[in-house]
Amino acid sequence: MQTGRVTVSYAAFIAGTLLAIGAFVIYPDEPKSQRPPDLVCTLRFSLSAWSFIGKHSEGSGVVTCVGGETARVRIVARGAGLSSGNSHVDGASGKFTDVHDLAEILGTYTDDTACRQTARCPDAQVLRNGDVLLALSGSNKDVDLTMGLGEFTLTRGR
Repeated sequence: MQTGRVTVSYAAFIAGTLLAIGAFVIYPDEPKSQRPPDLVCTLRFSLSAWSFIGKHSEGSGVVTCVGGETARVRIVARGAGLSSGNSHVDGASGKFTDVHDLAEILGTYTDDTACRQTARCPDAQVLRNGDVLLALSGSNKDVDLTMGLGEFTLTRGR
């Protein structure tokens, strides 16, 4: 009889230990958004724009982080600020903030109107993708990146 009790207690101990380890793996000590950002990353890119009714621009760029990590990206931009006709922007730049991992830079960024109403935003087009902010700057006579893009999508490039 004594052996049965020890076996049940030992099994309960093992089950409790595994459950506790699983909780730490599934729920880390603090959410990523509460940890300080680990990466300082910038974007250098070029865009070619054309529009008739809907404003559309495509291009490519390279994201470079202070630690030496880089990623080529494909860019699709839609929205205001891209004038009608054809145009091209070379050597535009962007700065990412609140990046914990290089993979976080991918996705669709939209206008961050809340950021524009605070002093922490620069004189640039500021876009948001979750917790990550991207401040864009660059222009030519036909395209001004500081004038309100609707969407700015970054996907893995080649």
